[in-house]
Amino acid sequence: MRKLILFVFAAFVALSVFGQLSLVSAAGKTHDLTGTVVSVDVEGKKITFKDDTGTSMTVPVLDKAVGTLKTLKADEKVTLTCQDNEKGDHEGVSNIKVVEATKAAKKK
Repeated sequence: MRKLILFVFAAFVALSVFGQLSLVSAAGKTHDLTGTVVSVDVEGKKITFKDDTGTSMTVPVLDKAVGTLKTLKADEKVTLTCQDNEKGDHEGVSNIKVVEATKAAKKK
């Protein structure tokens, strides 16, 4: 089971690297991931987050989501919309939404 998890994680990282090399964002499918921000790299256009299963991932952020990337802080709960190409390969995060419960908790 552990080998399967490592294989899936390695495949996701490889797809993230290849997706970052893509210069043009093709109109493919999207999927959402929910997790907690670990760190952000605005200059490198990357976000590191931990998903709900506890797996930590660093993924590229596409230009249209970089503005939101600048406002994120560690430990914020977010929903990331990931852009895939026609082949189903991960290209990057196209949208970032902060989960409202996180905002409310920080106001207290």
